[in-house]
Amino acid sequence: MNLAISLRLGALALCAAALSACSERPDEPVASTHDSAAEQIARGRYLAKAADCAACHTITGGAPFAGGVKLASPFGSFYGTNITPDPVHGIGKWSAAQFYKTLHDGVAPDKQLYPAMPYTSYRSMSRADSDAIYAYLMAQKPAAVPNHEPDLKFPFNVRAAVMFWNMLFLKDTLPDASVGSSADWNRGRYLANALGHCAECHTPRGVFEQMNGAKALQGSTLGRVEPPDITPAGLAARGWTGADLQTFFATGISRQGPAFGEMHPVVMLSTQYLSPGDLRALSTYMLGDAPPPPTPVQPGSSDAAQVAAGRTSYVAVCAGCHGREGEGKPHVAVSMQGSSTLRQPDPHNLIVAMLDGMDAAEFAGTESMQAMPGFATTLSDDELANLANYLRSGWGGQPGDVTAANVKALR
Repeated sequence: MNLAISLRLGALALCAAALSACSERPDEPVASTHDSAAEQIARGRYLAKAADCAACHTITGGAPFAGGVKLASPFGSFYGTNITPDPVHGIGKWSAAQFYKTLHDGVAPDKQLYPAMPYTSYRSMSRADSDAIYAYLMAQKPAAVPNHEPDLKFPFNVRAAVMFWNMLFLKDTLPDASVGSSADWNRGRYLANALGHCAECHTPRGVFEQMNGAKALQGSTLGRVEPPDITPAGLAARGWTGADLQTFFATGISRQGPAFGEMHPVVMLSTQYLSPGDLRALSTYMLGDAPPPPTPVQPGSSDAAQVAAGRTSYVAVCAGCHGREGEGKPHVAVSMQGSSTLRQPDPHNLIVAMLDGMDAAEFAGTESMQAMPGFATTLSDDELANLANYLRSGWGGQPGDVTAANVKALR
């Protein structure tokens, strides 16, 4: 969500200048005309987690869904709003129909929303699911927490300009990156495209910052940690299987590595709560009904001198946690062997991790990871480039083509 804001507000600026069925499963609460209020609320609770509502609407230490989460962008700051049933600051006076219109069209009862709220994806949400989420939110404790107005510079603060962007780019459905027709594939499609809004970060953008449907889920250049290619081909090239994806979505960590950057809260606030059936469905959609076989790691090409220099740095600053042969240590550091980050063709995220380090992280279940220090102040551009090439060529199957200039550009 944080990463998606920049591109969607960018779209607003460009347009302002230029123009001045849910496939149900038995183990998830199913909508019915005979549902009791309690059943609808329980279903709404599940769907609110699947839609990751808390990420933008619950601040750390604050009341649930009372808003206040700061969403920074190059154009200013936006803040998650109060969606508790408070009648003054929240949605207490909204009807279910008005709530649905907000999700479907980006139009609240009193204003046109900025597309920082991913209604471009929520537009595909069914009315029954919208009503269930509404019922759940209306059952929460009202919180009299005032909303923060967006702190945006002109022309980004012109709400009316959003309607022109909507006219051009707000579509009824999102394009698919995988192929399938099974019940699991269709359910996973709904989870990924409508509720989970994966495309908002993982799809590159066009000239007006609209999602580029021709390159659905092929990765983007948003933010410090870039969302990778999660098409079937992209996932298979990095060794992912359906079972690995289910483990990753359920726990935040798999043999391909941990969820980090913006993906860690996605798992902790949303996907870890999905039922086994929905985890299977989501993974099925990501790879398609006929998933491509995972590509085995092959040694990459690299200059011998680079490898030797990189190995020296690895033993000095990495092996203590990741293991001398990259085997990793439980509850300390992940394995380098088969790491999805090392297998990405673009070394961007690897370089960022080496420069910035990574915070300590807890994962669903019993696994955890200690903080990783950044080496921006202790290793030179040349040393980090050699280390990256050692890691990528040895365990990622990638060419050792990272240069000191690549590292310098990301400092």
